[in-house]
Amino acid sequence: MSKSVDYVNGVIAAKEVYLLGDKISKLCDVSAEDAFRAVSESGFGKGADAVSVYEYEKLLYADERDLDAFIREYAPNNAEKAYLLSPRDFHNAKAILKAHYTECDLEKMLAPEGLLSVETITQCIAEQNYKPLGEELSAACENAAKLFGEDGNNEASGAEVGAIFEKALFKHLKALCSRNLMLKKLIAKRADMTDILTALRSKTPEYAANNYVLCGKLKAEQLANLFLEDGEKLEHALDNTGYEKFLQICLEDKKSGLPLTRAELIKDNLEIDFLAERKYELKRSQPFLYYVLRRRAENANLRILFVCLLAGMGENDIKKRLRAL
Repeated sequence: MSKSVDYVNGVIAAKEVYLLGDKISKLCDVSAEDAFRAVSESGFGKGADAVSVYEYEKLLYADERDLDAFIREYAPNNAEKAYLLSPRDFHNAKAILKAHYTECDLEKMLAPEGLLSVETITQCIAEQNYKPLGEELSAACENAAKLFGEDGNNEASGAEVGAIFEKALFKHLKALCSRNLMLKKLIAKRADMTDILTALRSKTPEYAANNYVLCGKLKAEQLANLFLEDGEKLEHALDNTGYEKFLQICLEDKKSGLPLTRAELIKDNLEIDFLAERKYELKRSQPFLYYVLRRRAENANLRILFVCLLAGMGENDIKKRLRAL
């Protein structure tokens, strides 16, 4: 039984006081041990039996499980729940299918369960009965299995398999969230950014075209302009699309021989930046999504913080890697 939006927002208001916020940024210039102590004493990862900074993953795991339980209990509707949890189903299905046909270590590849249990996905793939997984995930598993062949002896690249599941995921989310205008807009923007990055990382237009998800506003013909050899024309290839600045950042890094990490960070922060700009205008189910995304970003930032501190990195270098909150 779904809970009223007012009730859910009241629960969120009570929980928001425990968010770490900019405290994470302030921990970038302390020792790993001091950061671990501060995070533990704040109540983050409550219930975890972590006693040293080298067990920080236990804190993160405990917080992730707590947040997952919150999503399942308080998600205002199926659109939000699917948006937040179904990507894990596609990730886990991809991992389980790879493990089924190869000798890779499945345990290291699995993500926490989404809307489908690992047991269910494993059984469907083992029996080659994909229908219980839903239309898009079923099709992705079937198409990926064909790459391996019936006996699994065919060679299937990770990129090929990954592209199949990524396309299916975007199509799945687009269909499920079609009535939620905000989620529909965010899915389209993420799809377009994904396709821009795919084009700029591909050696040929043909390879890129085979990997586009094409679930946003950009068409294949527009993306083809990203292979123009004329530098000036390339810089204006996406004029009047809303992605001019995003393309500029990509091209600046590419010319400097840098990985497109700034653009990836923009894509990763897409939802939380969108909601943060409107945080005083959020209504209906939007506060729920904003709260969940902030907690996920905090968890991701703490992982970055501990990894970097243990590696001896400096404050400024750590802060450059943190996600928006």
